[in-house]
Amino acid sequence: MAKVLLTGGNGFIASHILDILLKRGYDVVTTVRSQDRGEKILERYPHVPSEQLSYVVVSDIAQVGAMDQAVRSTPPFDAVIHTASPFTQKWDDPVKDILEPALKGTVGTLESIKNHAPTVRRVIVLSSFAALINYISPPKVYDETSWNPVTWDAAVSNPRLTYPGSKTLAEKAAWDFIQTRSPSFDLVTINPPLVFGPTIHFVPGLDRLNTSNQRIRDLVQGTYRDTPLPPTGVYLWVDVRDVAEAHVRALKTPEAGGHRFLLTAGYFSNKNLADVISTTHPELKDRLPRDAVDDTPADVYGFDNEKAKRVLGVTYRSLEESVRVTVSSILEIADRS
Repeated sequence: MAKVLLTGGNGFIASHILDILLKRGYDVVTTVRSQDRGEKILERYPHVPSEQLSYVVVSDIAQVGAMDQAVRSTPPFDAVIHTASPFTQKWDDPVKDILEPALKGTVGTLESIKNHAPTVRRVIVLSSFAALINYISPPKVYDETSWNPVTWDAAVSNPRLTYPGSKTLAEKAAWDFIQTRSPSFDLVTINPPLVFGPTIHFVPGLDRLNTSNQRIRDLVQGTYRDTPLPPTGVYLWVDVRDVAEAHVRALKTPEAGGHRFLLTAGYFSNKNLADVISTTHPELKDRLPRDAVDDTPADVYGFDNEKAKRVLGVTYRSLEESVRVTVSSILEIADRS
């Protein structure tokens, strides 16, 4: 697969996917929401020729036919990696800001590929552990058979369920599209939990960090020095570089077609993050919580991440390595802001 369409190329995870694709010789067209964001991507790769890297502006992926032009290309695309979906805890309208961009953006992209990109043989969708997690009756062990039971109405009415609902409903709709529409391409979904790691795309300041890394930012900034740590919430994590690697491996692994992949390096807690920072960056100790408590439940749910290891050959970085480079990345952004 030589030519790939990557949606949302200026995102946290997508920027790492793009980096790997270019280093391995793929030709990439990426979608962005504005010309300015596209130019920022090109600025990161001044020596990459335009025939290997370019962008297309798709200002509102939730609009009908928004991706029709983006999926057309000469030479044509072999695969599509779809990452463009909002991940934020701040919004004004749960439907317009979160649910519709995720759901309509995913289904609309698949529809455009089916109608206008007949050469595409594989579509990889970045989903989430949020599409697996069950807050009501959690399984003893999470794996690729697990599904979040959230409904549309619950996602609209309960802010705590809006983002998990967006990822769940979008992924279910993608699999339903494959089953009912029988396109010429197959589908792979990647389901990571909290994603830590270095920021390599342009962000104007620390307030624009990806949501997962914000908890590390808060520790670095001393937010919880004299106050209790917030609940960890989800106790699973993975490094962004491992998530990106899984997407690229899924492009060239025939056996991956038709499968979901839970990606996780294991457990963590907010106290674990503080402990690692004190080791990797001892100069920050005075900013870290003085009396942090590990809130990991004694009966915390299990997980099975063997499928990604077996099929995709994924290996996982350690929490110490991931936090170390994340903190260094945060300090670099702070210095230039």
